[in-house]
Amino acid sequence: MSLPSYASGTSDAPLLGDTIGANLARAVEAYPDREALVDCPSGRRWTYAELGRAVGDLARGLLAAGVAKGDRVGIWAPNCAEWVLVQYATATVGAIMVNINPAYRRHELEYVLNQSGVSLLVSSPGYRSSDYRGMVAQVRDVCPALGTVVWLGESSWDDLVAAGASVPVERLAARAAELSCNDPINIQYTSGTTGFPKGATLSHHNILNNGYFVGELVRYTERDRICLPVPFYHCFGMVMGNLAATSHGACVIIPAPTFDPAATLRAVAAERATSLYGVPTMFIAELALPDFADHDLSSLRTGIMAGSPCPVEVMKRVIDGMHMAEVAICYGMTETSPVSTQTRHDDDLDRRTATVGRVLPHVEVKVVDPATGVTVPRGEPGELCTRGYSVMLGYWDEPERTAEAIDPARWMHTGDLAVMREDGYLTIVGRIKDMIIRGGENVYPREIEEFLYRHPKISDVQVVGVPDERYGEEILACVILRDGHDTLTVEEVAEFCRDRLAHYKIPRHVRVMEAFPMTVSGKVRKVELRHAGPA
Repeated sequence: MSLPSYASGTSDAPLLGDTIGANLARAVEAYPDREALVDCPSGRRWTYAELGRAVGDLARGLLAAGVAKGDRVGIWAPNCAEWVLVQYATATVGAIMVNINPAYRRHELEYVLNQSGVSLLVSSPGYRSSDYRGMVAQVRDVCPALGTVVWLGESSWDDLVAAGASVPVERLAARAAELSCNDPINIQYTSGTTGFPKGATLSHHNILNNGYFVGELVRYTERDRICLPVPFYHCFGMVMGNLAATSHGACVIIPAPTFDPAATLRAVAAERATSLYGVPTMFIAELALPDFADHDLSSLRTGIMAGSPCPVEVMKRVIDGMHMAEVAICYGMTETSPVSTQTRHDDDLDRRTATVGRVLPHVEVKVVDPATGVTVPRGEPGELCTRGYSVMLGYWDEPERTAEAIDPARWMHTGDLAVMREDGYLTIVGRIKDMIIRGGENVYPREIEEFLYRHPKISDVQVVGVPDERYGEEILACVILRDGHDTLTVEEVAEFCRDRLAHYKIPRHVRVMEAFPMTVSGKVRKVELRHAGPA
């Protein structure tokens, strides 16, 4: 008789009861002279002692600016050292940091600022084609909670830090003493299948422990140096990267503001990184560089790959050609801080390519019949659910949507279809929800559909994912046109979306249809739209 598809993670290491600020202080005390942070583009470096002082100065600056416990502080910038300082300083004063995707446009910025009630925004003036300053100016009048805007690299940032000199160290200590590890500390927006993005609200306890145990499973110590080309605005960067590092006294290396394969390999070689992160497409891009063999990657030992399945041949090249013999695969979602399952350092190639690992310490997982909620036997597909310290506090200010995701027993329903093997390892076989994963970015059709309904030519629209060799999936918009219109091109749709939706949400395919395939009950059969693909 097969075992039920249930597993709980055991560990000799207990959960941490620290706040993030207290945990960083422990690392500063234990490893004051070890390097903590390297920002390759600017050439700046911080030891743990220096990082502790920089975070403390910024935290006191936030107090001088009137930031209270529970206030929301937004951060809108590509990867940079200041992003890391804001992450730890907000945690130190008990503010809730709101991550804003650097790819967002005005439409999305306005929503997240208002939905979370951001009162202080730290922002880059712009990056590449994104004019953050211009977009902030456009939304300020319709974001009543937004008071102060601080621009990185300009006098307002320097002034914020300098203002901390007027705040006694004792006042910061008094604020820290008021904080609980269960306080909300971070809001990350994850688009929903209906309506606008939802703000997954995470506590110190959620993300500090998740970062710590992810780091434990890849065997981090204070001697490790972690190269992070993955974005900080996502859990991959700020939890699995930054918090995994600082909870072990390891060093964070920032190779570039956004992913650059050549800059990543240069950083690994120059900084003697022992660990490298990425989604599979990032590793593929690095391996494809014409001068790949010229980079000395011999310092690498481990790393983390997540976001989508890794092809066997790519994994072989990562292990052999990049010296990452202990590379781990992780699975999770923002709502679970994020990691629920992970492969182990000594797992074979099959487990690293055919599965998403097994349950993390202090976490439970089960696979249930979506219709009945009953746990299925191992080997049978069902919905993957997870429970434990890592499950979010809820969606910010949306109790009804929280209740749809987390049941009364505190199980988080992932919406993913999974199979638990007899050995306890899990494979993801599909999605109950219609989420599209494009190059490691989660894209939710309903948000794009709601936006495209505004197009003057579109009467009805359904968005689905279709297979793509480069990104895993691409976005297909199936449209029914309004009377009087016969054509709608991809270029027209792209132009309509430009500067209003993040680039990765813009459909790359458009298919004009007379009608959508429907079920007997009147629901659109998206599975048929996916199978039909672009016209």
